Amino acid sequence: MPPKRTALTRSSPVEERAPAIVERLTKAYPEATVALTASNPLEMLVATILSAQCTDERVNKVTSTLFVKYRTPEDYLKVPESELAADIKPTGFFNQKTRSIRGACQRLVDAYDGAVPDTMEELVTLPGVARKTANIVLGNSFGIVVGIAVDTHVRRVSQRLGFTANEDPDKIEQDLMRILPKEQWFPFTYKLIDHGRTVCVARKPRCEDCPVSDLCPSSSV
Repeated sequence: MPPKRTALTRSSPVEERAPAIVERLTKAYPEATVALTASNPLEMLVATILSAQCTDERVNKVTSTLFVKYRTPEDYLKVPESELAADIKPTGFFNQKTRSIRGACQRLVDAYDGAVPDTMEELVTLPGVARKTANIVLGNSFGIVVGIAVDTHVRRVSQRLGFTANEDPDKIEQDLMRILPKEQWFPFTYKLIDHGRTVCVARKPRCEDCPVSDLCPSSSV
């Protein structure tokens, strides 16, 4: 898809380039949305924990049976830790993820009557939950947007676009929140993710196919 002609260039200030980049990527990925399958906040929480360093496709395959077996926080706590670890093993790093899921569920039972809370301040008190996970749960399960979920794709694409020079996800999130209007925080996250998966890939970005190549400081074309 050739980029639309514009007076802007890749060396234009980021605040000037950002609206055009948002517009083009929105047109390029009109159906972009969360790829994790979940029917309630607990499922979204668990799926997001499992998605760390694992593809969403694999997570969805695991959770298609996991969520039949485990329906409440108590369900994750009443089985032996080794059994839960075996159930989530295909997602990788299963020992750490098991501890995170069980720790989060224990906190839900102890502090929130088994319900997933709907504030950032409460969610980040759950073991294994940082701002990225909290943002995903809040936005997709409660329709609450207080920030931007920064995963590996959002980080990589944002850095290449010159939206941030930071490596820390929390600092990247703050940079993006300053650049983007709040109404774009939630939907644009998934545009960046889809763009990172299909065009602005990690090893060899397909700059020749990028709709924002003329506005990207990292473009090779």
